[in-house]
Amino acid sequence: MSDSHPIEACFAQNYAQARRLFMDAADAAGLDVHSHVHPLLGRDGETLAMDVARAGPVDAPAVLILSSACHGVEGYCGSGVQVALLRDPDFLATARRAQVTVLWVHALNPYGFSWWRRVTQENVDLNRNFVDFHQPLPENPAYDEIAHLLVPTQWPPPAQIEATIERYIQERGVTAWQAAVSAGQYRHPQGLFFGGHDPTWSHQTLRHVLQEHGQRCRRLGWIDLHTGLGPSGHGERIFACRDEAAALERARRWWGPQVTSIYDGSSTSALLQGLMWLAAYQECPQAEYTGIALEYGTVPVAEVLDALRADQWLENHPEIGLGMADAIKRRVRDAFYTDTPLWKRQVVEQAREAAGQAVTGLGG
Repeated sequence: MSDSHPIEACFAQNYAQARRLFMDAADAAGLDVHSHVHPLLGRDGETLAMDVARAGPVDAPAVLILSSACHGVEGYCGSGVQVALLRDPDFLATARRAQVTVLWVHALNPYGFSWWRRVTQENVDLNRNFVDFHQPLPENPAYDEIAHLLVPTQWPPPAQIEATIERYIQERGVTAWQAAVSAGQYRHPQGLFFGGHDPTWSHQTLRHVLQEHGQRCRRLGWIDLHTGLGPSGHGERIFACRDEAAALERARRWWGPQVTSIYDGSSTSALLQGLMWLAAYQECPQAEYTGIALEYGTVPVAEVLDALRADQWLENHPEIGLGMADAIKRRVRDAFYTDTPLWKRQVVEQAREAAGQAVTGLGG
């Protein structure tokens, strides 16, 4: 990162600014941007898009995907990281020497990014939306049991609701609670972590991107940038492949033994269903695929969940006055984006290391 582009200047205060920073950084790096325009407008009336920039030939033997904003508002972090890497001539040169094409996918879920929501315009968690919709949808009876507690009819929740949640956690444990809440559910469209009843716009558009850019390589790597779990500023490297020993060994060879897994319980994340990166196997079957989610901690997970509960309640009650709505939205953004110089430096430094390791792994 040059002195003319300090890390702080890579991060934005709204989606439109983030998109401009990304487009300008891509242009300065000599890259074209292909914009997949979203059918809706942003909260300030701005154009929304999934923007794709590619550094390297489309037929390179290896491709590294760097993606942001799978979960909308988490794009404040992910976009800043992407801009920082676009402005890093050493990273770009290293990828060129290794014959690794780098594909930046900016704002997988631009609607959520702009509107300070984690979900898409369909109220769908994009990272639970990649299931086979021609088959019966997955069941989550544990979520069914607590759905009325998570998103009650009034906010703040009555004391009785919170006491019932606390009793659930005391009796069954925090891990069981987190799994019930976040694994993904397909019965409550106005609830949390809803996987949808159909592929979302973001789902379909991402598949088109993978088809265009990922079907000629022999090796495919993916770093998907997330926030909201773990200690503040720490980037957990969560294995993002099928539950296969060879892929886990490869991921740990690239990114170190600290790579965690949702399959063996070592990750801060619960075991999830409908995961986005499953599309890599389906759309790029010729490639050996290796990926991680780089998950940065912000605030304690209980605060994150309460912010999401409030946001979903607000979505279900659009008649609420602006003052309360603005306070809830600010709480959501703060749950997924720590707007301090130290935190931003931490996330960029860890992303730069992980991206460099991925290039080395792919090039080898």
